[in-house]
Amino acid sequence: MEKKKNILFLFADDMKYSTIGALGNPEIKTPNLDELAKSGTSFTNAHIPGGSFAAVCMPSRAMLNTGRSLFHLNHFGEMIPEEHALLGETLLQNGYNCFGTGKWHNCTRSYARSFNDGAEIFFGGMYDHWKVPVYHFDESGQYANRFHDVMNPAFDNVVVDRIYDHVNGGTHSTDLFADAACRYLEGYDSDKPFYMYVAYMAPHDPRSMPQEFVDMYDLDEISLPANFYREHPFDFGIKNVRDEALLPHPRDEHDVKIQIRDYYAMISHLDHTVGKIIETLKKTGMYDDTIILFSADNGLAVGEHGLLGKQSTYEHSIKVPFIISGPGIPENETRDGYIYLFDIFPTLCDLNDIPIPETVEGVSFRKMICDSSAHTREYLFSVFGDKVRSIKDYEYKLIEYKCGDMRRKQLFKISEDPLEMHDLFWCEESQPIVERLHRLLRQYAEDWDDLSSEEGQKFWLEYKTAEKEIWAY
Repeated sequence: MEKKKNILFLFADDMKYSTIGALGNPEIKTPNLDELAKSGTSFTNAHIPGGSFAAVCMPSRAMLNTGRSLFHLNHFGEMIPEEHALLGETLLQNGYNCFGTGKWHNCTRSYARSFNDGAEIFFGGMYDHWKVPVYHFDESGQYANRFHDVMNPAFDNVVVDRIYDHVNGGTHSTDLFADAACRYLEGYDSDKPFYMYVAYMAPHDPRSMPQEFVDMYDLDEISLPANFYREHPFDFGIKNVRDEALLPHPRDEHDVKIQIRDYYAMISHLDHTVGKIIETLKKTGMYDDTIILFSADNGLAVGEHGLLGKQSTYEHSIKVPFIISGPGIPENETRDGYIYLFDIFPTLCDLNDIPIPETVEGVSFRKMICDSSAHTREYLFSVFGDKVRSIKDYEYKLIEYKCGDMRRKQLFKISEDPLEMHDLFWCEESQPIVERLHRLLRQYAEDWDDLSSEEGQKFWLEYKTAEKEIWAY
């Protein structure tokens, strides 16, 4: 029997789809990701289904690792039930050694089920990149004293040191996790294939990085996005979300440019370590037998539509980079078919002739990798909390909002207006499209069990009576 391929999964935090040089951004410097794209296949329409609350990354990572859809998670994805198969767990059961490093924003028990080795493990959402409190790998899987919530740490490092194994000091999180990955590869001595999950905390704020990466960018040469607004056209209830509070309202162009520059610098730093990990693969002779994946848990506005964060269903928030490279993967090609991140789990099983667990709901896109005309999904359903729902096909996208007494719809012809700048909802000729997509949106809400979720019930409450009314703008 042919040996299964090694798998290296590089996973960024808050990195939107438009931040890789080779895939259409001439201002950002990502030579290693550019090379990865040239050596493999890039999916230009990879998405998340959105999130149930402001910390979108928690359910996103739970969906990725379970292959399950948004409303079939438990506790927003923080707690993953034993009966839900995990990607790492499935690979372990099929002869892999599984190594994890970096951010694990889900429960400790699910981490223990997913890996039989690891280093520099961070259980939490965000932290000071230079002082990350991390765990060593624990064979028992207990991690008994794990601090429950480090989203906004307000305690001194002495306390942290008692909660975690140690507090990293002086090494940026991006280097911390990449170095752990390189050490594992350099010392790997097994006949088994490996699965390595490198979950970066970058480019999530607080935006800090070694100065050399800031120096790569001239602020005067940073462009504002074409869909930059000083203020979002209407309030849909996210102004007080932490991400949106990073800058005052209305947005100042200079301040947004600084945010973009620092965002790019963090990505360039991450890109540098991607190169180190891939170079280590080559030096150890394992590169030719390794499938490499690169993606991110969600996107980020960073000035688009007057927003900064990911709490919407605009493309900049739900669309992410996805590159796959390695044996059997076409080189220097792109695919425009729709995929969700939770489709990766069944696809990796499919590529390695591993049975897909029954609890997995994602759809394998293996066929799309080798056939540019193949599509596994014709529509994408996305949500944010109890405020936003959207549906799109390959031509149009409908977004519906509910916030207090406010009801609003937007319609974009995304095939011609990918930056979602021209709202066609008011056009009389658009109404049949709006009605068709709204029916489809409602059907997806029913099929995905959105209607029975707490967030969905809040969103759809009184919505029926409002459908035939004139929507206030």
